[in-house]
Amino acid sequence: MRRDRPDAAKAERSLQVSAAKLEQAERSYSHQLYDACLVLAYTSMFHAARPILFRDGIIEKSHVCLAEYLRQEYSKKGLISEGYVNSLDRMRTDRHEAIYGLETSVTGTLADHAINQCREFIGAVKKLISNERTLA
Repeated sequence: MRRDRPDAAKAERSLQVSAAKLEQAERSYSHQLYDACLVLAYTSMFHAARPILFRDGIIEKSHVCLAEYLRQEYSKKGLISEGYVNSLDRMRTDRHEAIYGLETSVTGTLADHAINQCREFIGAVKKLISNERTLA
């Protein structure tokens, strides 16, 4: 992690990328491209989480750092459910396994779960950001 200036424009752009990746994940799922669906759903979650860091003036150095920052700065303070952070981290490891692992493929059930988790996570982040704007 490193400090930077808070950047609302990057935060907004990351949410746009998140929405686009979720749409791509859904299209992949509909074509039974479950590995691609999982990777895209995680990518969507990753981009949904980054606006929090951009607003805080933080740049992550790794995918692990992103989840850990959310855990320390938001989940432990009761600002976002630890379940959402755990979901992001679990998806990170599932994505890693889908890309680099020796298993043959991701199941349709796991891909469907990934999309649902992604939708919930995006909703939680948007709610958090909306609450921060209200408090500002």
